[in-house]
Amino acid sequence: METFKSNHLYDFLIIGSGIVGTNIARELSKYHTSILVVEKESDIVNGQTLANSGIIHSGHDPKAGSLKARLCVEGNALTHKLSKQLDFQLLECGGLVLAFSEEEKRDLLALYENAKKNGVPKLSLLSRDDVLALEPKVNQNVVIGLSIPTTSVCSPWEMAIASMENAVINGAHYLLNAEVVALKLVEEVYEITLKNGDTLRAKYVINAAGINTEKVGLMLEDELEYSIRPRKGQYFTLDPKNKGSYKHVLYPMPTSLGKGVLITPQPHGETLVGPTSEDIEDDNIEVSPDGLAKIVSDAVKISKHIQFYDNIRNFAGVRAKSSYEDFYIKESKTYQGFYHLAGIDSPGLTAAPAIANYLVELIKDKVKLILKKDYIVGRNYTPLFRYMSEEEKHRAIKHNPKYGHVICKCEQITEADIRASINGVIPATTIKAVKKRTRAGAGICQGGYCERHVLALISQLKNKKMTDVDYYEVDTPILLEDIKEPK
Repeated sequence: METFKSNHLYDFLIIGSGIVGTNIARELSKYHTSILVVEKESDIVNGQTLANSGIIHSGHDPKAGSLKARLCVEGNALTHKLSKQLDFQLLECGGLVLAFSEEEKRDLLALYENAKKNGVPKLSLLSRDDVLALEPKVNQNVVIGLSIPTTSVCSPWEMAIASMENAVINGAHYLLNAEVVALKLVEEVYEITLKNGDTLRAKYVINAAGINTEKVGLMLEDELEYSIRPRKGQYFTLDPKNKGSYKHVLYPMPTSLGKGVLITPQPHGETLVGPTSEDIEDDNIEVSPDGLAKIVSDAVKISKHIQFYDNIRNFAGVRAKSSYEDFYIKESKTYQGFYHLAGIDSPGLTAAPAIANYLVELIKDKVKLILKKDYIVGRNYTPLFRYMSEEEKHRAIKHNPKYGHVICKCEQITEADIRASINGVIPATTIKAVKKRTRAGAGICQGGYCERHVLALISQLKNKKMTDVDYYEVDTPILLEDIKEPK
């Protein structure tokens, strides 16, 4: 059951439950303050954070001296620390930036100098032979490589859910299906109107609404210093049987459109290839034949050995590209206590913990925040059955026989895992929400075997008819009606 106090004056109201909003909630929950996160979707982390590469970048390519560069390097170190505190998977694989011509070599050497200015640790230049020794499937015409060992990969939704669970354990509240449609300041209190007509009240408002940041900002401000330009990225997801084919995140040389099409090993065994970089007018996340063809044509410049026929899923996500050159993290010039966090595109995932620290420091310049003595660092997380040792698995089954009932065969997810997600700190109430928390349905059959069992468990534990259980958003049921004849 989602947590929320009606008719309450909150200290902080955060709009958006992506990686930025959830990390801000976690950071603020360290203090004696009341927090409400509002999310327009039916679950947290259903927007920009859900669909990206999951790379924890080193900070090698943001412009030296920029806020992006500073917060990326800081966020990289913080994410490694948080993965241990909050128990989310982090693949510490390192990354290689590759040059395939003499012109690209010159650009790579300049990138190396930029990375040093940004304070990226453990950098080294690699010869052609060094690169091929590390990654034999890279094309033989590679000229030089830049090793960036602090690069890692996470599942971004797992990191965000872990952060929000920690915030909730420490007293934060959240409200789902809560789309903000109006904002106003009334006698030093912000009144936030929701689509359903409800009104919320807060002393301070933090606009972390991703691609909707500009839309939310203009509900209050007459004009903004930024505009949001949505940019779509499409991906291939390769079968986990290819695990180990590529051991590092493989980067081409970046361009004005971004880091380019990458080859990215994932913490759970898959390999992502992508993304494209397509400026769009809205938040359309459909996959297109042209986009997928673009991925193939770009990726084979890095390696001709990519097994695209082992694709198990294509997907697309939208990034909040901004007209403002850097991350825009500022208090409104007109409305005190209203904070904009705009244009948090790549490396926003990496920077998120540092962004939260940076914002809280801005707030502390004006608001006295008192640290809790009883702050809980972790989230009392029980690992999925698949990650337990053999001894732990035997103990788990002995204590709870439902650990012995495998629901998702592809990912080895048990009934106990799924029940725990449905009854968790932030309960999973849709098929997709269970998938995000447990990976049930993320394997090669993409839910073909397990989805009906997940549906039945949500129906049972939430006391809902199966026809009332949504797949993803509100009003997206898998079953439309019961056609069984009554006895």
